[in-house]
Amino acid sequence: MTTHRPPEIVRTKVVATLGPASRAEEAIRGLVDAGVDVFRLNMAHGSIPEHQESLDRIRRVSEATQRPIGVLADLAGPKIRLGELPGGAVECVEGAHIKFVRGTESRAPDEFTTTYAPLIDELAVGDSVMLTDGTISVVVEEKHANEVRCRVIQGGLVRSRQGVNLPGVKLSVAAMSAADWQHAEWAAGAGIDFVSLSFVRSAVEVKLLRELLRTRGSAARVVAKIEKREAIDNLESIVEAADAVMVARGDLGVEIDVAGVPMVQKLIIRTCQRYQKPVIVATQMLDSMQHARRPTRAEATDVANAILDGADACMLSGETAIGEHPVEAVKMMRRIARETEKQYLADRWHYLEGRFQAARGAAGVPVQEFLPAPEFLVEGLHPITQAVVDGASRIAGELDAKLFVVASRSGVTAIARSKRRGAVPTVGLSDDPAALRQMALYWGVTPLANVATPDTSALLEHVTAWGLREGRLQRGDRILLVAGSGFGTGGHNMALVHEV
Repeated sequence: MTTHRPPEIVRTKVVATLGPASRAEEAIRGLVDAGVDVFRLNMAHGSIPEHQESLDRIRRVSEATQRPIGVLADLAGPKIRLGELPGGAVECVEGAHIKFVRGTESRAPDEFTTTYAPLIDELAVGDSVMLTDGTISVVVEEKHANEVRCRVIQGGLVRSRQGVNLPGVKLSVAAMSAADWQHAEWAAGAGIDFVSLSFVRSAVEVKLLRELLRTRGSAARVVAKIEKREAIDNLESIVEAADAVMVARGDLGVEIDVAGVPMVQKLIIRTCQRYQKPVIVATQMLDSMQHARRPTRAEATDVANAILDGADACMLSGETAIGEHPVEAVKMMRRIARETEKQYLADRWHYLEGRFQAARGAAGVPVQEFLPAPEFLVEGLHPITQAVVDGASRIAGELDAKLFVVASRSGVTAIARSKRRGAVPTVGLSDDPAALRQMALYWGVTPLANVATPDTSALLEHVTAWGLREGRLQRGDRILLVAGSGFGTGGHNMALVHEV
């Protein structure tokens, strides 16, 4: 006699960057089969026709596999880069001096130009300038009309077109370049699901991008990338304004002391929990897997800690864009997530069981499930819906339900459920394909297309058939459905228990 074993569920979502190693349709299919939930298109590289081709391939694979897959267009933002250097590269020697000069061409090995014309005007004596992702640092010692003279604090080889970071320097550069506007307009017209804004400094910049998207008929969610000191200073207002947040640790680790990045990551994630905003942790998560088939122990621990901090998704960059083992990197990310979630949920269950017994003994009132209640409701979420989701979550736990089903036209109810980190697996239903693709980013939510009907019997029949087919359900299992009496309108005011 065989024992029924439901498939193992990985709740943390995987975001994978497309690039030369993964743009082919067959490669995209392999990554989806390995467990990718959202694909990132890096708008800093490639043309719009190339990105459109990638989007078309993703949509075809999504349809063929019958899996809603989200797509994130990552705008490059106002990244400052060096101009062309004599010979293509210059060795910066510790203690030596270099100059930043106006113009577009370097006349000598110690003269550097940048893509940011006002740089000379906005630097001041004492400012630090970081090159090549922070591996080379210089400090401004003299400022003149057409140049600033800097001393090399930490040396190394610098190449043409590499990045320039100016930690603590207040820049007048616009949040979006002309190329960013063009890419955002393409994303709106192409039906992209998420658009991320790089180097965010204030909530106003987030709101401007959303307004651009909305005026062009796009329902894309705006993702604010936190990678500047000013973003940390304005974190609350930025998180409130954004639909989702990315902890972009690459430039963040240059803009602030790298030793502070782990605690800043925790701060950002906690703030997103308070505002019910999905949060992605990114940069060098499994970086060694660009070439190796296994990650370092430190990388595996980094992924696990991001999940324990409360990340909804972890992102792969070079690992899938240019790496030698993109599929293996995705599988490894999911393996680490699966093992971390097992212990996380077990620990939370034991903790809550103790609190549950204490609360019942004291007052006869069960405790809330898992994470604390949010301080703020996500935009579009009715207070009645939040209360019903919380109550239904407790019922699902007490009845040992096998599925928690959320019927939501926009997907915000699925966010409310996701951010409470319920142990019972969640299925998100919608008749809006865009909402389903956006649900692909939400922790613990499996998006499932449904027939456009408010009839609860039809919804439950649809989920039951899927659950039995996928091995998620067997006869006698219980399902908890949260929906509204007028499906998709107003607050979700109904929680229904169904036995298969």
